[in-house]
Amino acid sequence: MATSEADQAREYRVTELAEKAGITVRTLRFYRERKLIPPPRRDGRIAWYNDHHLARLRTITALLERGHTLGGIAELIAAFESGRRDVGELLGLDGGLPSWSEETPVRLTPQALADYFDSEATAENLTVSLDIGYLAVDGDDIVHISRRLLDTSRALVDQGIPLSAVLAAGREVREHVDAIAETFATLLISHVLADARKRGEEIGETVERLRPLAKSVVDAELSMAMDRRLRAGLAERAGERADDAGHPPPDQ
Repeated sequence: MATSEADQAREYRVTELAEKAGITVRTLRFYRERKLIPPPRRDGRIAWYNDHHLARLRTITALLERGHTLGGIAELIAAFESGRRDVGELLGLDGGLPSWSEETPVRLTPQALADYFDSEATAENLTVSLDIGYLAVDGDDIVHISRRLLDTSRALVDQGIPLSAVLAAGREVREHVDAIAETFATLLISHVLADARKRGEEIGETVERLRPLAKSVVDAELSMAMDRRLRAGLAERAGERADDAGHPPPDQ
């Protein structure tokens, strides 16, 4: 059965919205005063709310049940709204060259993201994530740019690394990787992509052929660099411990 225009633009009066959200009218008005929900549409003296308001109220209720305070929820909402950006821009959907990236974006509710990182889902961390470009806001949902980055961030937090440190490392990695990408892009554009059409090859086919080669170079170099860094770092730690063992404090 086709969806009617009325169903697509469903609106509620304050009492109906409160009932659907499972809260009192007084609580709804309190949330509105605290700017936890957007203002309603006014038709004379009547306030009309829609499904976006209902989704926001359900998210607030879920976050409260998980121990978040109203102040914390307000900070989360402010972080999301201040970081609002176009999801197409975030994902690089500009209609130009075929995408080199194979990353899969993830759509989450604020409640689901808060559950994903528990106490680490602070307003500060969300603001950083929006600033880096890991997150974007799309209506009542949040879009993470990469399933792999999201899952890896969670795994690192589970290993005891604070999310703030993970994000700081991510920002630093982004800067280094941009430099690596510039090197590869210059190499490929100068020697391969620019002449692809002359060889009768579509740009998309060339990208598919070159992607695994670039990944192999970066993976090999990163692996060897990690070996060097870890050996040097562990040797330095061992030397510090040996010095401490051989030179006890004067009062011992």
